[in-house]
Amino acid sequence: MEFGEIKSRIQEIEEKINQFRRSLDLNNLEESIAENQAKMTEDGFWDDHAKAQKLIDETNSLKAKYLDFKKIESSSEDLEVSAELYEDDPDDDLLNDMEANLETVDKEMRSYELTMLLSEQYDSHNAILEIHPGAGGTESQDWGAMLLRMYERWADQHGFSVEVEDYQPGDEAGIKSVSIMIKGTNAYGLLRSERGVHRLVRISPFDSAGRRHTSFASVDVMPELDDSIDIEVNDDDLRVDVFRSSGAGGQHINKTSSAVRITHLPTGIVVSSQAQRSQLQNRQTAMSMLKAKLFQKEQEEQAKRNAEIKGEQMDIGWGSQIRSYVFHPYTMVKDHRSNYETGNGQAVMDGDLDPFIYAYLQWKLQGDSPK
Repeated sequence: MEFGEIKSRIQEIEEKINQFRRSLDLNNLEESIAENQAKMTEDGFWDDHAKAQKLIDETNSLKAKYLDFKKIESSSEDLEVSAELYEDDPDDDLLNDMEANLETVDKEMRSYELTMLLSEQYDSHNAILEIHPGAGGTESQDWGAMLLRMYERWADQHGFSVEVEDYQPGDEAGIKSVSIMIKGTNAYGLLRSERGVHRLVRISPFDSAGRRHTSFASVDVMPELDDSIDIEVNDDDLRVDVFRSSGAGGQHINKTSSAVRITHLPTGIVVSSQAQRSQLQNRQTAMSMLKAKLFQKEQEEQAKRNAEIKGEQMDIGWGSQIRSYVFHPYTMVKDHRSNYETGNGQAVMDGDLDPFIYAYLQWKLQGDSPK
């Protein structure tokens, strides 16, 4: 890399850091951290353990935001100093060091910017992700299993844990449906970009004639709710069925007779949990999933009412196609909202989703910004 290009990229980093500094309000951030730390030293702080833990988590998040910014700021200053030294005394070793450090800072900047884009209320929560193959039998069910593997790989790359709450195997291959809990900071904020219909075009491995097939699967993503979100559910509105866990789930499920299915009669929403070892645990998990679905439904209805008041047309449902995965006659994965695309389909299926997530968050931010 030529020095002129390095200097130009250093300038771009400086401009981005200045943007971060303006949006962060460092003084306010420091005050918030100090206030929280003062509360943590008060008598009776641990009387309400859940509330105390929430404050600790919030404080740790604020500290990470502050310290990560300071780290990037320091790295940028080091690059500036190196550039000045090179201008006074050009040296190939110094140029190589600057290039390597520039790549490191670029990665840190991308990661930090992604965190800054996660500004919605429940972005920091764990995510409940469901995959439902569309019509098409084995073809679509296999596509659902491919998506499940993709999200498991992505979660593993981020150090997130995955718990399979409900797994319905396909008749011949793949899945009929699956519900998973992805646990980790910002799991929901990152994965909300995945909500919608995913379309696959490929030569079918199940077609002896080797014809091209198109398959669809819908992905739904909800935040796991904590005790601070009060969702009222009337017991009279519920039908609770207990059944034996499916027998073909492999490692995904425990072979127990304590699986629970809950139907919310007023809305028709159905949730199931069969991963836990006891009926009580499965019922608690299923209720948590039901509350998340009811909460999401209310949020969508509110957004729709607001859009109608403003006279806007708004597609809220998760039935709209958001992304196409084409593996024949060429290879391309394209997101239809941000228009981000890549020719490396295999990397995407191996969990390389961050470029799509980043592009979506940028697109969403632009869409939400005042015109």
